Amino acid sequence: MYKAALALIGSKLSRLFDHAWIRKALKFQAEDDLGEKNTIESVLYWTIVLTPLWWLLGIQTMLYPLMGVYWIIRGFNFDRIVRQRLPVTVWSWVAMTIVAFVLAMMAISDMGLPIGKMISAWVTLIKGYFLIFAYLTLPFWHRIRGEVIVRAVCWMAFGYVVTVAIQVALMYAGVWNEPLFPPLAKVIPGNKLSLMVKPAVMQPFFGIPLPRTSIYMADPPIPGVCGLLCYFMCLNERNQRLRWLGTLGSLGAVIVSQSRLAWVCFPASALVVGFLRYFVIRQTALWSMTSISFTSAMLGMTIKEMISKPMEVFTSARAESSADRALVVGKTIEAWHRSPWFGWGITRGSVKWHVYDIALGSFSSYASVLYHQGIFGFAFFGFALAATFWNMLRLSLRGCLPAMRAVGCLASLYLLLEGLPLTWITVYFWFFWAWLGTILAENADERTIVPEWSHLAPRP
Repeated sequence: MYKAALALIGSKLSRLFDHAWIRKALKFQAEDDLGEKNTIESVLYWTIVLTPLWWLLGIQTMLYPLMGVYWIIRGFNFDRIVRQRLPVTVWSWVAMTIVAFVLAMMAISDMGLPIGKMISAWVTLIKGYFLIFAYLTLPFWHRIRGEVIVRAVCWMAFGYVVTVAIQVALMYAGVWNEPLFPPLAKVIPGNKLSLMVKPAVMQPFFGIPLPRTSIYMADPPIPGVCGLLCYFMCLNERNQRLRWLGTLGSLGAVIVSQSRLAWVCFPASALVVGFLRYFVIRQTALWSMTSISFTSAMLGMTIKEMISKPMEVFTSARAESSADRALVVGKTIEAWHRSPWFGWGITRGSVKWHVYDIALGSFSSYASVLYHQGIFGFAFFGFALAATFWNMLRLSLRGCLPAMRAVGCLASLYLLLEGLPLTWITVYFWFFWAWLGTILAENADERTIVPEWSHLAPRP
């Protein structure tokens, strides 16, 4: 009954994107057809495409994690765990999830196990590290093709630029100037402010008034992260015109986010991908470093001094944002010094900024992990990031083009985490982890370790 209902809904929705005029406009060829999608592929596909709907309803921050939990439970099997060789990156995120859970429960137990704190800690865990583990693992336990995820992301990314155009038009028309509270947001535990549907606003960027919007997300810098990741995902789309639409929408998200770091990381990601893919780029990068060193020597300046001037301009683009981030990160590090090895487990303090109380650990992921899990948890976090990067780099060195693009995405993502907490933003690009999972699964070691659990038992 369940599968039949999903199949019926999927077939009805497919007609919206399968009209002859759409296929003709995009010049779809036979090789562009994805073929029949199974149940989980259809669910993931339409969950991504219908992102604006979940945004307007106010349920997206819990829909994606709970969907991951459901499909992990559906696919869980002891024999499958034993037979399959899951990559190290999957187990590293499992370890990070367990560490964060144990330290949070230890902190809550010291406070007398308040129910509200427990629910908040569980929700944060499910939306953060567990979500990463779940979507990395799903392609190993279910048949999920990377091309299905990419096709859905292209449609969603094109929706970015459409949404921005509508928001800017409404802003200039004076029709929508106040945030809206989604109808189903009341059932979501935690802070409701991140669920608000916000209009576009005018903000100065490098002294120039430009429209800025958070699109489907909680804060404007997050679209910069999502747009960057979506751009390199959309490059894997088969259909050329849909690929152009997806990359256009992704670039639009990066631009309206006014995220300085995303603007810097975008060309850096392209350089990393080109470095892995083309010999000429590798040679150019080496000669560029040599030229920089030669120029600094000729000018009598250190490389640090050469970089400091552009950084001053970079910081002045939105000086107030830089100031509050530096304040919160500084106070977070100060609090970590009082409990360096195992951290505080959960958030226990805030910083006063004008009229706002900003929770400690609200910006940098690295400072947040140190504050919450201490040096012990940071070691697991660092290993998880390194394992994910290494698994993709190893595949890229074998000539896997999607893996090369994934390496570029991860390199920039790790830099962007300096300004945003991973446990807060990862729910908005959950599809990226599913895509990484498909790359790992499609290139996985097919050899089994032990066929059945019965083989572990002694023979009579």
